[in-house]
Amino acid sequence: MRRVEFVGPQVGRDLQLQALYAVLAGMAGILIYVAIRFDFRGGVISIVAIAHDVIVTLGALSIFNFEMSLSVLAALLTIVGYSINDTIVIFDRIRESRGRGLRKGQTLAGLVNTSLNQTLSRTILTSFTTFMASVVLFVFGGEVLRDFAFALVVGVVLGTYSTVAAASLIVDWETWSRSRQSSPRKVPAKA
Repeated sequence: MRRVEFVGPQVGRDLQLQALYAVLAGMAGILIYVAIRFDFRGGVISIVAIAHDVIVTLGALSIFNFEMSLSVLAALLTIVGYSINDTIVIFDRIRESRGRGLRKGQTLAGLVNTSLNQTLSRTILTSFTTFMASVVLFVFGGEVLRDFAFALVVGVVLGTYSTVAAASLIVDWETWSRSRQSSPRKVPAKA
C-alpha cells in the first residue's frame, strides 16, 4: 500500500459545505456579470443552464457511485466555466445580431437560430475536443483521475446541450413577456 487517506465525517461535511459555497459563489458572480454585460434575463437563463449542468452531473456521479472529492469539485467548477463560456459566446452573437436589428420578415426566433448556427461549429469543436481529452483521462488516467474525468465527460455533454437550450429559452421568455404585456388585464367584477 503506497498511500492511505481518511476523511472524517466532520471534515467531509465541511468539504461538502465548502463545495456548495464555491459553486454558489461562482454562480452569483456569473449572474452579476451576465446581467451587467447582457441583461437580467440572460443572467437568469445562464444560471439555470449552469445549475442544470451541475445538478445532472452530480446525479450521474451519484448513480454510478463516484465519490465527492476535491477533484470532483474541480471538475464541477470546470464544467461551470465551460458552460458559461459557451453561453456567453452565443449570447454575445445574439446581442450583436439584435443590435443590427431584425431584417424584414425575420422573427426573434429566426435571429436566435441564425446566431446559434453561426457559433455552433465553434461550440461543437471546443466541446468535442474537451470531451475526447476527458474520455482519454477516464480510460487511461487511472483510479485517481477517474472521478474527475467522469464528471467532465458528463458535464461537457450537458454543457453543450444546455447552451443551445439557453438560447431557445431567451426566445421563450421574450415571447411570454410580450404576450403578457399585450394581453389586456382583467379586472375582477365587484359583487
